Amino acid sequence: MTKILMVCLGNICRSPVAEGIMRKKIAEKKLNAMVDSAGTSNYHIGEAPDLRSQKNALKNGIDISMLRGRQFSEKDFSAFDIILTMDASNYQNVLALAKTKLEKDKVSLILNHLDDLDSNEVPDPYFGGEEGFQNVFDLLDKACEKIASQLK
Repeated sequence: MTKILMVCLGNICRSPVAEGIMRKKIAEKKLNAMVDSAGTSNYHIGEAPDLRSQKNALKNGIDISMLRGRQFSEKDFSAFDIILTMDASNYQNVLALAKTKLEKDKVSLILNHLDDLDSNEVPDPYFGGEEGFQNVFDLLDKACEKIASQLK
């Protein structure tokens, strides 16, 4: 089973949306995989995703209301095969905890899996409007589709 971890800053906007999208794709494609999400900070441990993220995900057919925030830890390197970060800051924060080359090799920016983008960072929609949440959803949906299509 392939184990995937989605990582953003607070684990309330981007990474739970990515988790929800990937869960749906895993189920639809009947993949032997599982997905979880975490944040690099401890700001929102135990909290549900941001209500705007929940609303936007639901509008797109995905319920993430049951997810709860947690903080990334060194144990995640042994628990997951693929660790996908949302932006350069998350990437650097996760890499800083890696102790081996194998652990570092598990980590990448999620949008690096797409070829046709101007930026390889998923923008944080927290301080933006509704269109920012939809943009995040669209970017993550494309990336998750590509990643899911490469899983066995």
